[in-house]
Amino acid sequence: MVAQPQQEKLLEKVDRLPSQPGVYLFKDGRGTILYVGKAKNLRQRVRQYFDPSRPHDAKTVAMLRRAADLDWIVTDTDVEALLLENNLIKEHKPRYNILLKDDKTYPYIRVTNEAYPRIFPTRRVVRDGSLYFGPYTDVQYMHFLLKTLRTLFPIRSCSLPLSEESIAKGKFKVCLDYHIGKCEGPCVGYITQDQYRHHVQQAIQFLRGKTKSVEEHLETQMQQLAEELKFEQAAILRDRLHKLRSYLARQKVVSTELIDRDVVGFAVQDGYACVIILITREGKVIGKQQWIVATHDASPAEIVRSVIERWYLETDDIPGEILLPLDLDEQKDFLLEWFAQSHSTRVELVIPKIGDKRKLVTLACANAEYQLRDYLLHRSKREQAIPRNVAALQRDLRLDKPPLRIECFDNSHLQGSDYVSSMVVFINGKPHKSEYRRYRLRNVEGNDDYRAIAEVVRRRYQRVLRENLPLPDLIIVDGGKGQLSAAVAVLRELGIAVPIIALAKRLEEIYRPGEQESVLLPRTSSSLRLLQHIRDEAHRFAIEYHKLLRTKRTLTTELLEIPGIGEKTAQKLLRMFGSVAAIKEATLEQLKEAVQSRQAEAIYKHFHATNGNEQELTIEEL
Repeated sequence: MVAQPQQEKLLEKVDRLPSQPGVYLFKDGRGTILYVGKAKNLRQRVRQYFDPSRPHDAKTVAMLRRAADLDWIVTDTDVEALLLENNLIKEHKPRYNILLKDDKTYPYIRVTNEAYPRIFPTRRVVRDGSLYFGPYTDVQYMHFLLKTLRTLFPIRSCSLPLSEESIAKGKFKVCLDYHIGKCEGPCVGYITQDQYRHHVQQAIQFLRGKTKSVEEHLETQMQQLAEELKFEQAAILRDRLHKLRSYLARQKVVSTELIDRDVVGFAVQDGYACVIILITREGKVIGKQQWIVATHDASPAEIVRSVIERWYLETDDIPGEILLPLDLDEQKDFLLEWFAQSHSTRVELVIPKIGDKRKLVTLACANAEYQLRDYLLHRSKREQAIPRNVAALQRDLRLDKPPLRIECFDNSHLQGSDYVSSMVVFINGKPHKSEYRRYRLRNVEGNDDYRAIAEVVRRRYQRVLRENLPLPDLIIVDGGKGQLSAAVAVLRELGIAVPIIALAKRLEEIYRPGEQESVLLPRTSSSLRLLQHIRDEAHRFAIEYHKLLRTKRTLTTELLEIPGIGEKTAQKLLRMFGSVAAIKEATLEQLKEAVQSRQAEAIYKHFHATNGNEQELTIEEL
C-alpha cells in the first residue's frame, strides 16, 4: 500500500507516537494534509493502518499510497480530540475525509439574550448567551416553523433596543404588528417583561418539540380566563390553541412513547450517500435533517459517523436516544463521552434489530433512499440539460445535434516571426481550460495564415485519431473562406466528418463549407455572443503564448549572447531593471549592484562598445 521508503519513515514516526488521546494527520510529500483522524490511543490506532492482516477500504488504501509524512496533536481527553478533529477537517478540508457542507452556511433560529428577546433566522452564530436552534438543512421548513411560531405567540419582530428604562421614557411607538394582533406592544409597556418572557418560553418549548406542555398550558389559561369572564382574551388563546392543534395534526405520529429520540437513516447509490436524521419529539416527527455526500469509497460506518458527529457538535438539541441503521465501531465512544461531558446527558446509541424501533429506522432509510434517488435524478437532468446559448447555436447553424463540445483555433505572429496557434475547448458553453492546447508552428514561413491553420488542425486531429480522443461537435477557425478551406481540406484528408465554421472578425460573418454567402447573426443573439466568447478566448490564449516566446527570444538574443551571462543571471537582471532597454541605460555601478563585477563589466562593454573609439573609452573607464 505504501512505498517501502515511505513506509519505513512512517513506521519510525508511529513508534514515537504517544499512547494518549489526540489527533493524527497523514500528509503527502508537499505537506498537504490528506486525512485527519482521532484516537483514544494514538500509537495503537495509527499502527492499525500498517497491519497487513487488517483489511482497508479503497479510500484508505489510496490515502496510504500518497502518504509521505505523519503528524499528531496530543489532547487531554477524548472529547478534546473529537472537537479538534472537527475543527481541523473544517479548516483544511482533507481530501480523504468525509466532507460535509459547512454548517455555518446553514441557517439557525436565534432566540436573543435581551430583556425582551427576539426570535429570527440567522447564519451567524454569536456566543453572547443567545439560544440557537438548528442548523436547518431544509430552509423551507425553517421558514414554515417561524411563520407558525409567529401566529401562535406574540413575539416582537422589530429590532428596537428595548429596556425598562427606554420603555419608561416613552421612546418608542407601537407598529403595525400591534394593530393586527401579532404583538402585544412591549415597546410601550402594554405587556410586562415577565408576561413577554412567558411567551418566549412557550415559543422555545415549541421549537424544542415540547408541544404537549404548550397545548396543556394554553388550554388551562383559556379556561381560567373564561371563568374570570375575560372572554375576549380567552378567545385569543382559543384561536392560538386551534392553530397549534392544526400544526400538530400535520405531524406524523411514529410512536406512542412520549420520548425524545432521533432516527438515523442511510442509503448509498452511484458513488453518493444520503444520511437523514428524523427528529422526533414526544412521539412525533417535528423535522428532518439530510446530507448527501460523495462516498469516495468510504465505508458506510465512516460516512454515518462523520455526519452525526458533525450534526451533534453543532446543535444544542440532544435527545435521550439515537437509533442507528448500523454500528459505528469503536469511534462512537467519543460521541457518548462528549454527550456526557458537555450536555450532562445520558444518550443511548441503539441499533434495533426487531420491533417498532427497527420500523422507525427502516422508515428513515426509506426516506434517505428516496431523497438520494431524487438528488441523482436532478443531477442527471442538469448534466443532460442543454444550455440555452448552445441550443440557440444549434438552431442558428442548423446542426444535427447540439454542439456540446466546441474546439476553436486561432493564430498569432509578428510579421511572420514566432508563429503560434492556440486551441480552446468549450463544453456545455463554458471554457474547459484543462484541455486548452498551444502549438509552436514548424512548417510555416512568412505570413501564411492558411498554412498555419492547416498545420495546427492536422496536428490536433492526427493526435485525436491516434489516441482515440473525443471528437468535437463543432470546430471553429478564426478567419474567413481561406482559413476555412485550408481546415476543411485537412479534415477530409484525415477522414473526419465534423461540422466546421469560420468566424471573421470584421463583420462577425460566419462561413460554412460549400456555401458562397456568409451568415450574419443578430448582434444580440446568444449564439453569436457564445461564438465571440470562444473566438476571443482562443485569441487571448494565442497572444499570451506568442508574447511568451517573443520574450524568451528577446532574452536569448539580447542578453544570453553576452559572454558569462547565463539564463539565471539574465532573468535576475530583467527582474531588477524591468527590461533590456533599462539594462542598456544602466551605469556600471548600478550593474555591479545587481551582478558580479566581471559580469557587470561584460554587460556594460557589450551595450556601449559600438565602435573602436567607444571601445577604447569604455576600456579606459573600466
